[in-house]
Amino acid sequence: MEEYLPLIVQLVSGGLGGITAGKLLKNLSLGTVGNVISGLVGGGIGGQLLGMLGLGAGAATGTDMSGAAEAAGGMDMSSILGSVAGGGVGGGVIMAIIGVIKNAMSK
Repeated sequence: MEEYLPLIVQLVSGGLGGITAGKLLKNLSLGTVGNVISGLVGGGIGGQLLGMLGLGAGAATGTDMSGAAEAAGGMDMSSILGSVAGGGVGGGVIMAIIGVIKNAMSK
């Protein structure tokens, strides 16, 4: 279960990012359910991209980890914050992109 914790954090923060972006960008909002779903997708993608770039939870590898982080399954405070940031931003961005596409198609 601990290996899924970064993904869970990314998905939850992505959903929240989608909701927040929907409230801030009312003209691009997809409705609550649409904002959450697009946020979940964006959160997963954004968090994984940050991990690949070495900035998120996936950045720490076996020899880099401190003893405490290793005991906690590799989740230290910086990796949690990276997951939250990547997920939230990714969720908001994907929600906005889908909102722009939806608005363009409805014209």
